[in-house]
Amino acid sequence: MSLSTSADGHKRLGFGQSVTIFFAILLILIIPILGWHAEPHIPLIAASVAAAGFLLLFGLSWDEVEHAFVRGLQASVQPALLLTLIGILIAVWMMSGTVATLLYYGTSLFQPQWFTLSALLLTVIVSMFVGSSITTVGTFGVALVGMAASMGVSPAIAAGAVVSGACFGDKMSPLSDTTNFASAVTRVTIPDHIRNMTKTTVPAFLLTCAAFTLIGSSSVPDMEALEALQRDIGQSFHVTPWALLPLAVVLIAAFKRVPVALSMLLGIGSGLAIAALFQHASDIRQWIGVMQYGFSGSFALEDTARIMNRGGLQSMAGTIALIAIAFGMGGLLQYGGVIPALFERLVAPIRSKESLVVASGLSSIGVNAITGEQYMSILLPGQLFADEYDKRSIPRLTLSRTLEDCGTLVNPLIPWGVSGAMMTGAIGLPVLEYAPYAFFLWLSPLVTFAFALLPGLKRSTLGLKSVPSKDSNGRDIPR
Repeated sequence: MSLSTSADGHKRLGFGQSVTIFFAILLILIIPILGWHAEPHIPLIAASVAAAGFLLLFGLSWDEVEHAFVRGLQASVQPALLLTLIGILIAVWMMSGTVATLLYYGTSLFQPQWFTLSALLLTVIVSMFVGSSITTVGTFGVALVGMAASMGVSPAIAAGAVVSGACFGDKMSPLSDTTNFASAVTRVTIPDHIRNMTKTTVPAFLLTCAAFTLIGSSSVPDMEALEALQRDIGQSFHVTPWALLPLAVVLIAAFKRVPVALSMLLGIGSGLAIAALFQHASDIRQWIGVMQYGFSGSFALEDTARIMNRGGLQSMAGTIALIAIAFGMGGLLQYGGVIPALFERLVAPIRSKESLVVASGLSSIGVNAITGEQYMSILLPGQLFADEYDKRSIPRLTLSRTLEDCGTLVNPLIPWGVSGAMMTGAIGLPVLEYAPYAFFLWLSPLVTFAFALLPGLKRSTLGLKSVPSKDSNGRDIPR
């Protein structure tokens, strides 16, 4: 069977062939992961093998299939590096007393009945300044989720609040890479993009705040357990404001737009210095062991040990493997021609403006689901729908907002998604446990679709009133 080749060098499969591969992958992934609650690694490998087999059956050569997989795999290097550094950082901050100090002061300042709302708002503030959800979750989030159980709050609910707040900043901060990426793909300015996103972000965020307020008011704190945790921490660590210095270093570096990897290295280095100066941990052999296998201290309470004894390079091995497999499968689907064939056939028949906006959002969600790749979920629909938006006089700002709501925010809800795997690696909870409580992440796409479909909301979404938008060169975008 002969296959045509597009201008960008990607193989063109037939629509029926792409649909066959798509549904085979969904079947292989959904039954074990959602039905049997299996870890996603083996289902992803099986789905990759199935996709490769179909591509060979439909006419690609082995070299072409292998090349597509390797191209996808190459893109996993940077996330793997960040996860490695986050695992080491968490272990070092446990040893330095940074997380312990956060827990000690935090349990004194936080009101248990408002814990989830406070966690949400705190992570919103931090993520807005640093522009990175994984940095926020890997620092403040670790301490907040660890603090939750001792305050009578489910760690899964706390994780939902932390992830929601962290992803708010990853979407709305001008320092965020996804915010810059979405505006660049759709050729709109960042200030216009952020301003336009408030239309869907504010309603989704207010609903999220209401949900966590109701959850918080029903929490019954165990004050004796809370006080016991504080005593245990005080006996095991030298609790001092100086122990928070590594956290301040990371936040300042992120605010100064220092690359994330370098910020993590600065956090690790300052954490080792604090461990040596204040926690009597100056043995380099101990440092190596902690960074490799995680921190392991002796505590009077099992709850304290469960919170503190974690981290290390080894703790991230499974997550790194998951990301590598997911990226490899994404490469098969993209460079093997599956995704372009699906989009080209599905976009053309769409007639109404409302349907086009919904289709672009669903396409972003679909790319997330079948590739697990956040940037791909912005790039592919952005490229494929941009011309159609222009032809139908729908503002490009609507496209950029839809891609963020359905691309940036949906990825952490997917177990094999890059962001979902990173969140799991940082906080130690599976995606399917925190996802029901990550209200902001799944409310945002629903609000986006409501803006496209409901008569009272769709005027600005569909360009029925003027929405200023210029491209990155200051030129007007066609409407």
